[in-house]
Amino acid sequence: MSRRLRLWLLAVGGAGMAALLVAAGLDLPSFGGPSHPYGDRAVRASLARHTANTIASVNFDQRAYDTLGEMSILFAAVLGCVVLLRQARDEHRAEPEPAEVARPVRRYALIVLPVALVTGIYVVAHGQLSPGGGFQGGVVAATALHLLYLGADYHALERVRPLGLFEASDALAVCAYLVLGLAGVLAGTAFLANTLLPYGTFNTLASGGIVPLLNAAVGVEVASAVVVLLAGFLDQAVEIKEGQGS
Repeated sequence: MSRRLRLWLLAVGGAGMAALLVAAGLDLPSFGGPSHPYGDRAVRASLARHTANTIASVNFDQRAYDTLGEMSILFAAVLGCVVLLRQARDEHRAEPEPAEVARPVRRYALIVLPVALVTGIYVVAHGQLSPGGGFQGGVVAATALHLLYLGADYHALERVRPLGLFEASDALAVCAYLVLGLAGVLAGTAFLANTLLPYGTFNTLASGGIVPLLNAAVGVEVASAVVVLLAGFLDQAVEIKEGQGS
């Protein structure tokens, strides 16, 4: 296929997409008006299934299939980075030397680390009740571990970051999300349908049916993925050096 033909195909496809976006935009309710059809339906569905956080209800119930796609994109992106950043034949690992850390930085990092870690777990656990959830809490929990690198040294981080465990938990979390979806099919409903568990008491941790379970699976996957991703980049910056492989 010639370059000119590819450009024509791109132009035609782009024009079609632009026309669809304009048509959809013209049919939206007026900005600031009293009509919010999607929002009203989302809130009603959230309350009916005892999920206090409407955003979590949308992400893990009404549009749980879309969240599976986002989760899979992150998993694939981290997998691609791990493959690309692996040690090459002309590289070797050099023992990282500990760097001097200022006392205020060390104290602040080591004090904030457990607070940030607990905050991340809290955000994941309460995702169906309050703002936050698996994506946000997973990132907070994963980055909290790396305060140990700032406050101590690279070896200290490695001791609390067994990569094999995080790689396995990343894959298992994705599988858990899929298993919860397939369980709905086996139960005679639909993939990721929120019908497997009782909805529980509104505004409690055990409410929302399978929303807390899907939210937890995403939290574990995101936290593990971020740890594995940062490990790859830190290895390149700290340990892997150019030269003769060993």
